[in-house]
This record gives sequence, structure tokens and C-alpha cells, in this order.
Amino acid sequence: MQVIIKRVDKSLPLPEYKTGGAVAFDLITRETTIIKSHEVGRIPSNVIVKIPVGFMLYIKDRSSTAMKKGLLITAGIIDQDYCGDNDELLTQFYNFSDHDVTIERGERVAQGIFVKIERGDWEEVESMDSASRGGFGTTG
Repeated sequence: MQVIIKRVDKSLPLPEYKTGGAVAFDLITRETTIIKSHEVGRIPSNVIVKIPVGFMLYIKDRSSTAMKKGLLITAGIIDQDYCGDNDELLTQFYNFSDHDVTIERGERVAQGIFVKIERGDWEEVESMDSASRGGFGTTG
């Protein structure tokens, strides 16, 4: 799949899939950022991506980020029409540790996955034809 991408700083490399079997590509931080303890911070990823029609881009922290950095990424769903010249992808992290965390320029702390999507057309009804299950967590 061909994907149009623009780097904000061309001295940093394009995102890359690190292995032949990788389903996600690593995003590289454009600038050194400090995320204060128990706060949310945003880190620029250096890229603007034109997401192909029929897909969304899902941004997730790398599996090592929580253990190594004490950071968890927040919601990371990127829409197809978020691709203007100034729409750099920002990764948003919560620092759950008791100390400030510094992310250095060029670090890989997040990854992106293209996910096929479909949009729903609503058909409103007066009642559903299935029995109620009782709420979240009721199956044990």
C-alpha cells in the first residue's frame, strides 16, 4: 500500500518497520520533551501522514515504553482527513511514574498501525432483539 508522508524535519529518518513480520512501524520523536510526573504530555512525531481511504491510523506505545519510561499512551486514533501541512502526528502520553520523564529527540516510544475500517449507517429501532447481558464485567 502506497502512503503519502511528509517529514517536518528531514534530518530525522522516515518511520520504519523494524522486521519483516512487523505489523506496526515505529514513530520517531522530533524534539526532546519532558513529561512531568502524573501529567499528560504530547510529543511531536515528525510526520504528517495521508491515511489511505478505507483505513485509520492507530497509534500505540511500544511494548517497552511503560516498563522503561513509565509512560502510557492515551487514545491514538487518527482520521483520514487529518493530513494538512501542519497536522503533524502528536503522541500523547500519561506519565504514571513519580518522577519527570525525558524523551530524547530521535527516540522510538510509539508505533503506528494501519487498520481497515468501515463506517456504519444507523438504523434506529424501538427495541433490540437480544436479551440484555447486565452491563460491563457481568460475565465474570
